[in-house]
Amino acid sequence: MDFMQFVWAGLGNGAIYALIALGFGVVHGAMGIVNFVQVDLVTLGGMLLYSASVLAGLPVPVGLLAAVVGTALVAMFVERLGLRPARTNHPLVLVFLTVGISIVLRGAIQMVWGKNRMAVPPITEDVPVRLWGAMVLPQTLWMMALTVAAIGALVWFFRGTNLGLAMRAVASNPTAAAVVGIPAGRVRMAAFAVAGACGGLAGALVTPVTTLSADVGVLLGLKGFAAAILGGFGSFPGAVAGGVLLGLVESLAAAYVSSAYKDALAFVVLVLVLCWRPSGIVRQ
Repeated sequence: MDFMQFVWAGLGNGAIYALIALGFGVVHGAMGIVNFVQVDLVTLGGMLLYSASVLAGLPVPVGLLAAVVGTALVAMFVERLGLRPARTNHPLVLVFLTVGISIVLRGAIQMVWGKNRMAVPPITEDVPVRLWGAMVLPQTLWMMALTVAAIGALVWFFRGTNLGLAMRAVASNPTAAAVVGIPAGRVRMAAFAVAGACGGLAGALVTPVTTLSADVGVLLGLKGFAAAILGGFGSFPGAVAGGVLLGLVESLAAAYVSSAYKDALAFVVLVLVLCWRPSGIVRQ
């Protein structure tokens, strides 16, 4: 029974890590950079949900949708106003820009919402249900169900829409995409919007089972980054596999080894993967 309890907990956390890792992968695919703003977009998703559902009194599902859309819009502004004006496309410069924008955005979040911890209501009534001998919170099931729905929507977007195909073309060969008239700037802004939506959804889903603060997304975002590395950076199946695997390993290690090392474990895994298999566990 205890084993299944920790498996469910690991799957719930893994779903969040997978969403964040997908956001890292989308921007990396479009621009070839690591977007460290992603960690603060996770925080922003939780904050927008708090404002919509607690301060404005909207139903939580409506607040969640508003949080996802609002985070996507902020991510688009980050690309348009923060990165595109740069006079170089050198990846290292752009990565440092994302670090700086991340610090600015975190400061803005603290100014708007303060440093106090806040509570966000769950999507449905917080009464545990029994599944395979374990008691599972409905919010955990929502986290997994909406993550699966988001993955399905991403697959459809990248395979069934013109914008998604354009993003794949820019990711594959930016020069050839420009020759055939694909606007790389708009495509990259769309990539940031998709990444922002993934980060905002992750933040809005996880904050009802954690405490919400201005830096809640930092540790979650870094674990999502570790999941992306574990699965194979830039690989969508790898992001999902890495997120789920990291969540399970973290939960089971906390249960059977020591919870004191729970947060450090993600980074131990990151180091081991970089040393043993830098391309990740999923073949690309």
